[in-house]
Amino acid sequence: MLDLTPIPSFSDNYIWGLSDGRQAWLVDPGDAEPVITWLENKKLDLRGILITHHHADHIGGLAQLLAYRPNTPVYGPETDKIKAVTDRVQDGTELNIGPWHATVLDVPAHTLDHIAYYLAPDASQPGVLFCGDTLFAAGCGRLFEGTAKQLNQAFKRFKALPPETLICCAHEYTLANLAFAQQVEPGNPKLQERCQQEKCKREAGLPTLPSTLAIELATNPFLRPHSPEVQVSAKHYAKADLVGEEAIIATLRRWKDNF
Repeated sequence: MLDLTPIPSFSDNYIWGLSDGRQAWLVDPGDAEPVITWLENKKLDLRGILITHHHADHIGGLAQLLAYRPNTPVYGPETDKIKAVTDRVQDGTELNIGPWHATVLDVPAHTLDHIAYYLAPDASQPGVLFCGDTLFAAGCGRLFEGTAKQLNQAFKRFKALPPETLICCAHEYTLANLAFAQQVEPGNPKLQERCQQEKCKREAGLPTLPSTLAIELATNPFLRPHSPEVQVSAKHYAKADLVGEEAIIATLRRWKDNF
């Protein structure tokens, strides 16, 4: 059975911990201290680390973790910006993460080296998508290096996954993203329902993650360029006609950057 834990770090990051009760794997450990505390409290043996991209809040804990557990394999994208990676992976690479089977998805947009990891479902659990900063709950990452076209291509890959897939992104941005989503699609009743649910979680000190792909498809405006209301809102913001999903997504991203 997969134990999936969002380990808080910094002001709003989550480092994902995966465990089978004895061994553990990490996704994007930007800070070592909370991870080491989690490992020791749970009496877990660190067996591997997965990296989605090179930003410091995703890799900053690697040196300390490798000093804590030398020779731990570190999987990451084909880039010279992450020196600690021991196993370079690319689109379609298949990995055995303990008892789970993972596939690497190339999703450049937030950064050009960005990848995601998809853990296939089994009899005991749905699939799990570790999407870094490409997709957030009710939002998406900024386009620091890539393009809206690349972002849309990444979204199409995510949309092809089963709707029950757990969405494990790297930041607790959900309430802020929902505030923007309400501006874009105020007539979406599922969005209004989600706003109340997520607000209650945060007021109780609980994470809003993981989400599911089904929830994102129903409420995340960046995954809903087909929605007439999203289209109208984007065109109103752009003060121009917009043709195609890519143009809608690009406009929404510019709007969110200044929201």
